[in-house]
Amino acid sequence: MPGSFGQIMWCIGTALELGFVVCSLARRSFLRYFFLNLYLLLVVASSFGRRYIMNSCGWDSDAYRYAYFYTDALLTVALYVALISLYSQVFGELRFGKYVRLGAVLLLLGTAVFTYGVVAQSQQRLSTDFAYELSQNLYFVGLVLTYILWGAVLKLREMRTRVVQFVLALGIYFSAYAASYALVNVIERYSIGLFTWPVLGCLLPLLWTVTMWRHSEESRLVPARLVAVQR
Repeated sequence: MPGSFGQIMWCIGTALELGFVVCSLARRSFLRYFFLNLYLLLVVASSFGRRYIMNSCGWDSDAYRYAYFYTDALLTVALYVALISLYSQVFGELRFGKYVRLGAVLLLLGTAVFTYGVVAQSQQRLSTDFAYELSQNLYFVGLVLTYILWGAVLKLREMRTRVVQFVLALGIYFSAYAASYALVNVIERYSIGLFTWPVLGCLLPLLWTVTMWRHSEESRLVPARLVAVQR
């Protein structure tokens, strides 16, 4: 997005994304949360790539349009993989990690095939709309999976604080993006998203960075207390 607003949000988002990676390295947790770090590094790389294309070809060019929506789809898949890595950690304690990974891969492939089938009905829409529809569908799938994961977390008597907070952050992030996509579809396709998506893009790295900085790997909590009703 051009203009001062886009420039400011891009700088803030990039700083937060790199901040999480730096915190992970400083706290010696980079490999434990490798897929979370990988996702944010891919976000930074795609962000610089988009800006290069925007400066070279223009913000309203087809090249930038293709770059934006296809990198967005790839980043959504990468975030989905990061979510599954948290699934493995949570369900690993319940001894269901292998089945979770298999089910997640099948669900990801099923979502991609379904999206392709819907968009392919009109070949003129296949270029960028497939990437847009895939991202939208994966955000809704991710939202459902995050709430399922949160339900599993609540079943555990005790869990690492970082994992619980990471899952909560994903729930907030997916919920906000799903609502944003719904709003864009109801009002006007892309104009609302041009303002909401850059802001939402800063939300997840901010929450993850705060969690990584504040809590050690040994810190644990009882998830059920987070939803306990005070009487």
